[in-house]
Amino acid sequence: MQKEKTRNEIKEEYKWDLTKIFKSDEECYKELKDCEELLSKYTSFKGKITKSSKNLLDYLEFNDTYERKLYKVYYYAHLHFDEDTTNTKYQELKGKVDQLLQKVGDITSYIPEELMSTDYEVIKKYIDEEPKLETYRHSLDDNYRFQKHILSEEQEKIVSAFSQVLSASEDIYEALTDSDLTFGTITDEEGKEIELTESNYNLYIRSKNRDVRKQAFDKLYEAYNNHKNSIAKSFETYVEYKTKSAKLHNFTSSIEASLFKDNISTEVYDNIINTIHDNLEVAYKYFRLKRELLGLDELHNYDLYCELIEDYNKKYTFTEAKELVLKAMEPLGNDYISKLKHAFSDNWVDVYHNKGKRGGAYSSGFYDTVPYVLLNFEGTLNDVSTLAHEFGHSMHTLYSCENNDYPNSSYQIFVAEVASTVNELLLSKYLLKTSTSPEEKLTILNNLMELFKATIIRQTMFAEFERDVHAARENGEVLTHEFLEDKYFELNKLYFGDTVKLDDEIKYEWSRIPHFYYDFYVYKYVIGLSCACYIVENILEGKENARENYIKFLSSGGSMYPKDELLIAGIDITKKDVIESAINMFDDVIEEFKTINETQKVKKR
Repeated sequence: MQKEKTRNEIKEEYKWDLTKIFKSDEECYKELKDCEELLSKYTSFKGKITKSSKNLLDYLEFNDTYERKLYKVYYYAHLHFDEDTTNTKYQELKGKVDQLLQKVGDITSYIPEELMSTDYEVIKKYIDEEPKLETYRHSLDDNYRFQKHILSEEQEKIVSAFSQVLSASEDIYEALTDSDLTFGTITDEEGKEIELTESNYNLYIRSKNRDVRKQAFDKLYEAYNNHKNSIAKSFETYVEYKTKSAKLHNFTSSIEASLFKDNISTEVYDNIINTIHDNLEVAYKYFRLKRELLGLDELHNYDLYCELIEDYNKKYTFTEAKELVLKAMEPLGNDYISKLKHAFSDNWVDVYHNKGKRGGAYSSGFYDTVPYVLLNFEGTLNDVSTLAHEFGHSMHTLYSCENNDYPNSSYQIFVAEVASTVNELLLSKYLLKTSTSPEEKLTILNNLMELFKATIIRQTMFAEFERDVHAARENGEVLTHEFLEDKYFELNKLYFGDTVKLDDEIKYEWSRIPHFYYDFYVYKYVIGLSCACYIVENILEGKENARENYIKFLSSGGSMYPKDELLIAGIDITKKDVIESAINMFDDVIEEFKTINETQKVKKR
């Protein structure tokens, strides 16, 4: 077995250069000390922030200055920690920074209440009389949107006290499903008895051996069935908390309260579900293809994750991966490519795994750092795609920071996955166009089909379930396990049609989806992929100003609401055509897969 390399054994050219943030640990500690000493100044603003335009500007400018100092320290500490979590020097530094962040939260806790106690007409008057406050107009507008949804100080204290208890339902659910739930054993492909866990379930539900898949499926849902009453009660408590909290804060529903944070209307949410309903035949086509290629008379739920093709084992060097990404991104223009080349040559990327390094991949940085990328690159096709994905985030951050002042430089999570998915799709399109390997093309197409199925179809089904059960509770329905199971089973009938032979156990699947505790989050996955499809198609088809408008979207940062940022890229998320673009691409991918696969069959004959 190959021994894990230590951090020191990784060549410098494959490590990120954090000296761009601070040249030394000593410099970082000096800045940390400055932050600790400056913290007390927040108290000097208490009771004064909204007394005049000068006071408001003084507070906002100090807060910006403090945040920028603190977050340079934060990123230096956390990035160093993630490159080797066993390094005690950076464990200590990260701990000190995290403690300071907690202190900042405590000492500034009075500020939201103080701001909201002032009528917004007064704030708008201040903006008009002090030109420097114009920079903060959008963020102030956004904060004061919530004013009519804030209760009195005493009421908020009571709600807050009870919310800590009521919101514990998520913690209870996690404790049960992560720690206490056991699934028994199954017999694997080699006849060995294996303990089934949530972790290895994903391996066995993809097994080429159908009996192994069915064993894993049956065992998993048997366990959830055995705890159906407690899980249903936990979820009902969570929904009750969300619906009651929404009504107390003057919202008509829990979904309206959740979407309000991003200034999104329920019309957008409903549009996604209605559009997918109108286009489910494409999903059925995919399931029929899967049934055919797996050689099954009936496609069951436990067959849905079985791969259609053999594993594709081609390995790519990091140099090859960089070149592929650069070539694939050429449709985004010379400026984008120039920035990307600079990132590769300037050590923004931490490439390879070493002992103690955090797993996975991410892009991380802010206004006063470069947007670094952490990888654990092993040379697979998926790793090449991950490189493209993470640099979608990094380029979004770079354009946002370069084209906005600090208060408007940070884009919202709502649009974050658009840029990363655009890059993934561009890479796939480039590889499909240039690859001479049918196996590589089929792998890419298979991955895309799985992406569309998992996101456009499955996440929309989740979104509909979440919307409908919250509405049912608001209409007085008791969310028993029978009600939740029946609702989920009926949605499976709709989304899978008669192409899948539904197994009775699938009705328990709702109870293993943690996203239902994430407060109407899953629809954002659908929006992100749909917007990316729309953007990529327009750019590759050479639609007038498509590329330029996309770069403007990347450059808008947090200067406006997400829906308005997307309008810059030509996307109206209230319209069907955006969601339909993803459905159409899904359909095209299915047809291309069928054509290449049939050609390969003919050649083999």
